[in-house]
Amino acid sequence: MKMRTRLFLTALVLLSFGFYLLVDWIVRDVRLHYFITMEESLVDTSIILSEQLSNHPEVNAAFRNSFESAAERELSAVIYNHTKTNMNLRVIAVDSAARVQFDSRGEMPAGTVLGWRDIALALQGEYGARSTYEIPNDAESFYFYVAAPIIKEGEIIGAVSVGKPVSSIYPFMRQAKVRLIISGLVAFAAIALLLLPVSLWIIHPVRALTEYARAIRDGREAVRPKLGHGGEMSELANAFEEMRDALEGKKYVEHYVQSLTHEMKSPLAAIQGAAELLGEEMSTEQRARFLKNIRAESGRMHELVDRMLSLAALEKRKEPLLKEAIAVDALFADVSDSLLPQLQSKQVEIQISAEPETTLYGEYFLLRQAVANLLQNAVDFSPEKSRVKMTAETDEKGTRIRITDEGAGIPEYAVNRIFDRFYSLPRPNDGAKSSGLGLNFVREITRLHGGKIELQNRPAGGVEATLFIPSAG
Repeated sequence: MKMRTRLFLTALVLLSFGFYLLVDWIVRDVRLHYFITMEESLVDTSIILSEQLSNHPEVNAAFRNSFESAAERELSAVIYNHTKTNMNLRVIAVDSAARVQFDSRGEMPAGTVLGWRDIALALQGEYGARSTYEIPNDAESFYFYVAAPIIKEGEIIGAVSVGKPVSSIYPFMRQAKVRLIISGLVAFAAIALLLLPVSLWIIHPVRALTEYARAIRDGREAVRPKLGHGGEMSELANAFEEMRDALEGKKYVEHYVQSLTHEMKSPLAAIQGAAELLGEEMSTEQRARFLKNIRAESGRMHELVDRMLSLAALEKRKEPLLKEAIAVDALFADVSDSLLPQLQSKQVEIQISAEPETTLYGEYFLLRQAVANLLQNAVDFSPEKSRVKMTAETDEKGTRIRITDEGAGIPEYAVNRIFDRFYSLPRPNDGAKSSGLGLNFVREITRLHGGKIELQNRPAGGVEATLFIPSAG
């Protein structure tokens, strides 16, 4: 089961249990307040009746007739969707000896002595109340009674007990309970729906970190997910990043040591062989040739180490780029001027086509190196007395720099390897090879700028290198 499903179901169960407890507590509280309200109204009624009877200790016919008439009256009182059809108030009056003087229902014979708690307390001048089942275990016969003393000239001469069946408030309690349950279900459904985006919000960082870990595992480009600052998920992402740096650093060093060792073998072997031969007797011309080889191979090693260090710094770079608006025409002029001696020696003409307002947005030092590497390659593979074109185009997406030459083009077997590290093609003039890191260097600079580099053969001959750098937006 997915973590998102587990979180959702766990929250749903807890929410259901919490809503059940809440609704049950509210229903019980409402029931209690209905009982309190009922008792309070009985207190008022008992006091009013006790005052009436204090003026007429003997229950007269008028008093009796009023209750009989009220009991027989047909009612149709609509109270909150419930229709009341009869009076269900019971009144019992007793004298000072607790002997029955009046029973509104006529069930208690006159003179019957009552030992009811409410009446006993009222005859003592205290507040008297009780609840009872008039029929055992019959919920419809459950009554509340409240008694008040009948006082005349400062003396308690009797008591009056007023009772009402609890069943009279059951319809209102049921209505309140139904409304509470419906409201609870609506609120429950609304919160349950909100749980879906909340669960997704909780799971999103976990998914992002999972994808991040898989990218590290598979050796793909892994970008640390943005999980804010602080908090457990951010700390976990930082731990992943530290682990990745440690693993990649170890792997990176191993890879570079292996690559550098492999590439150093050839020039070291050449230097060692030339040095051994120099110890033998030979002509001045041969000695000069071997010394020249040693200098060339040592220079090649020096260039290789410098390139490797520069490429390593680029690939491990974490600080942000120092971006600025760069005038392309000025950039082209700067790069072409730096290669002027080579251009003159091969009699290669540079044609620049860039509008003055054409700009690049990035770090000048790195982009200059990228363009210089591409131009250097174009000059190296151009025949004498040929042309190299440098053009720039800008649109809403970014700027495209194109550098084309009139050389032989990229051989078919090398098309898919041209960006491989240490892979280099022999120059047409002298057959020499470069370090094989230049295009790899250009690709890393382009990646840092979020751009793209492509090299392809032109139908008319030669190679076209296209460097795309996205706009500032």
